[in-house]
Amino acid sequence: MSDLLHLSAVQLASRIRSGELTSVQVVEAHIERLRQVNPIINAVVVERVADARVEAAAADREIAAARAAGTLEQLPPFLGVPCTIKESFHFAGMPNTSGLVSRVGLKVAEDAPTVARLRAAGAIPLGVTNTSEVCMWMESYNQVYGLSRNPYDPSRTVGGSSGGEGAIVGSAASPFGLGGDVGGSIRMPAFFNGVFGHKCSPGLVPNEGQFPGPSGDIDRHLSTGPLCRRAEDLEPLLRVLAGEGANQLKSVADVDVSRLRVVQFARELAISPDADQLGARDRAVQALMVRGARVEAVHLPLMAKARDLWSAMLATAGSELTFADHLFGTRSPIPAFKEFGKLALKRSDHTFPLVVLALFERLPELTPARTAKLRAQALTLKAQLEDVLGDDGVLITPTYPTVAPKHHKALLPPFNFVNCAVFNALSLPVTAVPTCLNAAGVPTGVQVVAKEGNDHLTLAAALALEAALGGWAYPVVQGALAR
Repeated sequence: MSDLLHLSAVQLASRIRSGELTSVQVVEAHIERLRQVNPIINAVVVERVADARVEAAAADREIAAARAAGTLEQLPPFLGVPCTIKESFHFAGMPNTSGLVSRVGLKVAEDAPTVARLRAAGAIPLGVTNTSEVCMWMESYNQVYGLSRNPYDPSRTVGGSSGGEGAIVGSAASPFGLGGDVGGSIRMPAFFNGVFGHKCSPGLVPNEGQFPGPSGDIDRHLSTGPLCRRAEDLEPLLRVLAGEGANQLKSVADVDVSRLRVVQFARELAISPDADQLGARDRAVQALMVRGARVEAVHLPLMAKARDLWSAMLATAGSELTFADHLFGTRSPIPAFKEFGKLALKRSDHTFPLVVLALFERLPELTPARTAKLRAQALTLKAQLEDVLGDDGVLITPTYPTVAPKHHKALLPPFNFVNCAVFNALSLPVTAVPTCLNAAGVPTGVQVVAKEGNDHLTLAAALALEAALGGWAYPVVQGALAR
């Protein structure tokens, strides 16, 4: 049964449909692994194991009936396969706090469109996973559910805000999960936990049904997408999540990796990657070169302004509510100043990064001319990068300067996430790809970036890199029973 924890969702669905496996077997194997690892990593914060078992038995009956009727090909694509859902998504009957104490006890009545599509595709959620408070920091920690821990080293962060998803998928307790990304919130958890994740082009997958939800042009910068342990799941999951819009996603099978142009920055300007990360980038570039891809270096000086460009694009996106509104019900800085006193006394319902964000998030409004200039520069950078990439190019760049840092160490310095966030500002599709474990047994990885609308190129590169470099590696979670 331990082999089931290594298979892709596509493989599991195929074997369940063929009768080689049952959904009950697959779901039980993942529940057992969940029970082993979750007490250590605290990734799934609310389970629905009893419901999952009922749904697995129902899936097996549906498959048996289809086999008798000769209609197996008409079954939903992921029928009987377990998964997990980020707690910030509306999921009928489940909590939807996004780590905000004031929302404890709130349950939603309807599924978000993406959750509904996964369930209609036959997927069976095992539970919902932890986030950072209000989904706006790279440490999945809040005063509702506590701290999530990395399956490869529990002393390290899982990332955020989809950190619970990254951790539970990386731990082998879920084949795939649903996440959201406005500044790296899919890609950093995927990277830190050694799995695949995809931030899609705007409009491919709907963002509705999340808290906090998108408004204004934030919808162009926010992305809903999958995290999974195997690259072959990315495209079919995106097609399910896209629904009727799936025809916008070009076929990955049509991509000839040998004809790709692989772009790398002559110098990484947004961050200063360490030897592990530069090595990961170089391994990925070399692996695609071996497949026949051509390599080019480009120098784009505006990448040095990545943090400011991202901030300016979000500040001018016309969002209806600020994070201060969510935390304190007002945009006045006074409650945020008072909250620092509560934090010092350990009496606050909030986390330090969010209080700081609530205090400073409106700074771009105080310098409108500078913010407008930065917005224009972001659009210039997008045009420059898309001109370089064209319709046959992918950019390989590190996700973060180091492997997953120790808990709370990401606060100093606080802006190392910007090599992810800048691509939200530019509204480009990006796939996070694991590239092997480092000497300490912690995942390394890269981002693969393409021109808007060319998601199929990054997904094809992810498949090629998995084949060459091994992809996700099963972790022995410290404190859990090994399988």
